[in-house]
Amino acid sequence: MANATVMKSRAVLRPIEPGNSAMCAHCGAPVKFVARAQLKQVIANVYKDGQWDRVEHYHADCYDEASKPYGDPA
Repeated sequence: MANATVMKSRAVLRPIEPGNSAMCAHCGAPVKFVARAQLKQVIANVYKDGQWDRVEHYHADCYDEASKPYGDPA
């Protein structure tokens, strides 16, 4: 039997791309692209009981305000 990898929730810091339509999981506002601001977002893959459940998006500042629920972003 192959070694099973237990997946756990994790987060990454990425630039906000044009056309992004995600809503921030912390404040509920859109995570919007602004051409001159070069804003960042945190994207978290959320796993429950070792299985993928959902993706959550955060403004970078909101992720910090939420006490980094999925750890330091990569």
